[in-house]
Amino acid sequence: MAPARHAARLAARHLGHARRLAAAEDAALHLQRALVAEPGRPHPDLEIAGGYLPAGPRALVGGDWFETVRLPFGRSLLVVGDVMGHGLDGAVDMNAYRTALREVAATDLPPHRVLRHLDSVVAEDGARRPATVLLVRVDPARGTATFASAGHLTPVVFGADGSAELVDLLVGPPLGTGVGGYEPTTRPLRPGDTLLLFTDGLVERRGEDTDDSLARLAALRLPRDSGPDRVVDEVLRRLGAHGAEDDVAVLAARIRARAHQ
Repeated sequence: MAPARHAARLAARHLGHARRLAAAEDAALHLQRALVAEPGRPHPDLEIAGGYLPAGPRALVGGDWFETVRLPFGRSLLVVGDVMGHGLDGAVDMNAYRTALREVAATDLPPHRVLRHLDSVVAEDGARRPATVLLVRVDPARGTATFASAGHLTPVVFGADGSAELVDLLVGPPLGTGVGGYEPTTRPLRPGDTLLLFTDGLVERRGEDTDDSLARLAALRLPRDSGPDRVVDEVLRRLGAHGAEDDVAVLAARIRARAHQ
């Protein structure tokens, strides 16, 4: 009987530990979803859709996020970022980056100058993890988008015909190096274009070159006139993002058609 009681107590202890671990993981996942599920609202003339997928069914929080910031004169700043590492520490750093970016972006600096400022601030804080960040300032009145990248993968634009095109832009080093070197790239957004920003978990697969991963994304052909919601759903499904080994954050945006168009 004694061995049986000991086995029962041991089983109960392991069961209690498993339940506490599951509860902690659930709480962490809810935290991550809360952090990425409520980006700041863009102006009404910009349609957006976002999505976040954790790395695996029991993943803890990570450092992937997306954000939108209202700017003067009807413009909006789109943001997607990835703090290196996983777990609660990554999520804490992610939230710190997000807060700092909101404050700097509110000054209405150009995207590349926002990155320069954040890089200098982070470089002075040795405890902060490096991060890759992509900023896009969308100006619906002019039909343009201005990009600046800190070590982040290039975004893609889906045309009204469903074809995809990778944006050709200059990529600077990740935030936190103190090197700087961020430069802007501006291109038009045509009527019906949907811009897709994403973290590397969307495209990168074990043993595959990054260029090949991006080429697979650029080869997608979506249904004509797919809006942001449809683009997010289709891309996540077609690239098998629900089974990705890394967190996935995506943000899609399209300039809303004017009533007289």
